[in-house]
Amino acid sequence: MSSDLLISVNNLYRQYGSLQAVHDVSFELRRGEVLGFLGPNGAGKSTTMQIITGNLAPSRGQIKICGIDLLDAPSQAKARIGYLPERPPLYRELSVDEYLIFCTQINRIPRQQRQAALKRAKQRCGLEQVGRRLINNLSKGYRQRVGIAQAIIHSPDIVVLDEPTVGLDPIQIREIRHLIRELASEHAVILSTHILPEVQMTCSRVQIINQGRLVFSDDIDSLNRSMCARSLILGLQQPPAQDKLESMLNEIDGVESIEALEHGRWRIHHPEQHSPASRIAEQVVQNHWGLIELSPETRSLEQIFIDITATEQALPDSLKQIDKTTEGQAA
Repeated sequence: MSSDLLISVNNLYRQYGSLQAVHDVSFELRRGEVLGFLGPNGAGKSTTMQIITGNLAPSRGQIKICGIDLLDAPSQAKARIGYLPERPPLYRELSVDEYLIFCTQINRIPRQQRQAALKRAKQRCGLEQVGRRLINNLSKGYRQRVGIAQAIIHSPDIVVLDEPTVGLDPIQIREIRHLIRELASEHAVILSTHILPEVQMTCSRVQIINQGRLVFSDDIDSLNRSMCARSLILGLQQPPAQDKLESMLNEIDGVESIEALEHGRWRIHHPEQHSPASRIAEQVVQNHWGLIELSPETRSLEQIFIDITATEQALPDSLKQIDKTTEGQAA
């Protein structure tokens, strides 16, 4: 097994009576990757994360952490994981230093290495100046930093962060995102979040779970390509008759179809990376139709997320991005 392969999940199931919370989920995660794990409420996202971190047993399936079977050797496997739940497990009556030293003890870091581990975690999380302050007196952004520090203080291979930026202000969110990207240089990171722009800014891969099934898995570059403009919005001040407009625009190379909208606006579909915008603009100017809008229309991650999760029907071909590795494992 490659030393870079840190998580291998195969055919994971979890049932609560007749409810199938997780159904045949398989994926891998390698060092240096930040995996954005998304899903609507009740989709099985939190259940999957609890299973991966060893806090919940699967009904069946296999989880390997750094090649160690989580069910066969749970203590060894869990020692390789750092976990920040949505509500950080902080003792607010302790100072930052007292709490993190306690974390070195429960993670069984040898006594002679504890101060070095404390110093490194504080440095990485920007906590050098607040070591003596009570956790209760810190801002929420700094409490999140303390939560991340406890998750990485034992230098785990895998860091699992559940909603790490909830309730933070924009400056704090930017700081936590920067920290997460830094963590990826030495660890594999799983980031669970409902903030979709955060995924695009922070993650290298995206997975979406819906109704217990993994329905989307792709790298962020491929996702961004799928969001590229494939249509233009055209607005005219003095448009011609509908049939004349459509006849003239359909003669332009790259125009695939025209969809009438409201108030003198049309959606013009075209192939990806082959926009007919300049030729449309020339036609409009030549015919004195009064161009007031001509803009590319891109799909957002939110639209893709809704397309995938809002229906139980088969996904459109453009969204069938489950990677070959995952398909092979699930077979």
